[in-house]
Amino acid sequence: MLSLTQLYEWFRSHETLWVWLGIASVVMFATTLLAVPFVVARIPTDYFIREHKPRRQAPRPPSQLFWLVFKNILGVILLLAGIAMLVLPGQGILTMLLGIMLMNFPGKYELERRIIQQPTVLKALNWMRTRANRPELIVDPPTADEAIR
Repeated sequence: MLSLTQLYEWFRSHETLWVWLGIASVVMFATTLLAVPFVVARIPTDYFIREHKPRRQAPRPPSQLFWLVFKNILGVILLLAGIAMLVLPGQGILTMLLGIMLMNFPGKYELERRIIQQPTVLKALNWMRTRANRPELIVDPPTADEAIR
């Protein structure tokens, strides 16, 4: 078990790490303040109620494959940054939602719908859209099964 003196010494011996973590935190905070409202304003109004069909499984040209990989990597980065922002300054839940929206994985749309049906999340997204002169997002009310979960 670490004593307070040992813990203090560990923090003091890693000052550079703490400075870089502080800088990264400020950069993430500033980036999300600018990027999240920009992206939220571009979500189609009916995104959360439209039918999302599985994509074709045909081979993709290299340019599409590059875009798919880039989009998924960016989604993972946003998801991880959102998780970090749950304890650091920033818009954690909204950043996590945007990261999930960029990624491709089974069950993605159901997860997005469960997140967006949280009243505080929907209210925050619609507030950003209103400030950008965009219509509010259309969201299905939760079914009886979803309300029980």
